[in-house]
Amino acid sequence: MKENWESVIGLEIHVQLNSESKIFSNAPTKFGSNQNLQACEVDLGMPGTLPVLNEKAIEKAIKFGVAINAAIAEKVGFARKNYFYPDLPKGYQISQLDDPIVGKGSIEIQLGDQEIKTIGITRAHLEEDAGKSIHDLFENETAIDLNRAGTPLLEIVSEPDMSNSDEAVAYLKKIHSIVCALEISDGNMSQGSMRCDANVSVRKKGEKKLGTRTELKNINSFKFVERAINFEIKRQISVLEKGEEIVQETRLYDAINNTTRSMRSKEEANDYRYFPEPDIIPIQITSDQIQRIKNELPELPDEKKERFINELGLSEYDARNLTYDLELADFFEKTLVNIDDPKLVANWILGDFSAILNKFDAEANNSKVDAVKFAELLTYLKEEKISGQATKKVLENIWENPDLSVSKSIKDLGLEQISDDNEIEEIIEKVINDNPDQKEQFLSGKDRLFGFFVGQVMKESKGKANPKLVNEILKKKLV
Repeated sequence: MKENWESVIGLEIHVQLNSESKIFSNAPTKFGSNQNLQACEVDLGMPGTLPVLNEKAIEKAIKFGVAINAAIAEKVGFARKNYFYPDLPKGYQISQLDDPIVGKGSIEIQLGDQEIKTIGITRAHLEEDAGKSIHDLFENETAIDLNRAGTPLLEIVSEPDMSNSDEAVAYLKKIHSIVCALEISDGNMSQGSMRCDANVSVRKKGEKKLGTRTELKNINSFKFVERAINFEIKRQISVLEKGEEIVQETRLYDAINNTTRSMRSKEEANDYRYFPEPDIIPIQITSDQIQRIKNELPELPDEKKERFINELGLSEYDARNLTYDLELADFFEKTLVNIDDPKLVANWILGDFSAILNKFDAEANNSKVDAVKFAELLTYLKEEKISGQATKKVLENIWENPDLSVSKSIKDLGLEQISDDNEIEEIIEKVINDNPDQKEQFLSGKDRLFGFFVGQVMKESKGKANPKLVNEILKKKLV
């Protein structure tokens, strides 16, 4: 049974750094270019070429290390990691083994409203990305796109400190928010700017020895990380309860069928035959360089969250969820420029605004409803000129018709709220007169029928009646 087991999870997060050129060459890194137009001789490992280290990649890695209070190496060296795949034309990857630029650090994740858990970070090291194998472009053939080869990666390796998929997703979101706040990566998981490998094992509760782990490779969304880990935990428990053994291997997550499948046996460090990279000499990191980068750090997600709580009066829950996505937090602050009601704005951004972003697979920074229009729409709601339901309809209408003004959308949809006492009173009297049995039952003690009358009034007014006034006048009339 599942309750007899516990899972142990560690994540390896690969973050593409947003430098204009690659880590060891001057080839561009722009996403979306035609295949194989952004790979130069150095990226392809052509004879006679030599790598030249990109200084910006070093600075971006240090920035991440400083942000998580990690140790920064005084000397940074590189190593060759030898393996063959068609998308790795050199036959080796330049990475780091013994001298990672970022050493031990930690971050805190929030679980529920109160519980804080610290997740250790073992290291974060620099390496070059491989190219991309494309298996679905040609029948029975694999295409290779080497545009990505040589793109600078920061691989962030956690300790196995997570015990379920919720913790893993919270940790991944926290890392995502940090790298985006630092502006060292755009963190776009759908474009491969941030990818995750999950190491998962299970063991009987109470045991200290770790179980045999499997590695779930290249997962590119928060949702898929959650699903892949949950499936793998169930699979491993099922295998062990049958008396069989877990094989240490790399597995792929199939999002369509929500399963994992074996990809290859899991390599160990000695399988890669690491040796010091002979073409790149070790570099020194000075304390002055570290201090300068520390002084230039922007506001980090935890700092922004505390500001939202202490200065804007948001709940911990709202502040945390806004700062998980810094584009959402930025949209929130831009909206507040034109409407001074942080709680109202937060509720709508985390509710219906986020829902419409998800529906159309959009981000806050490319929303079809800009922050100025959004603030104007919420002002209509705050001033009780339209209802909450009407606000939602207008939001959807403007999204589909971005050139519409808020006032025009409200008028076109016929949603302007009725706030005239006399008009609402007439509607209420009609509803009461049309439902004498319900009135008698209400007066005899069936208080729940009050909601029936509210509903009938809203129906009669086609949802336009001001709900606050409806409640006030109904209480006076139902006597």
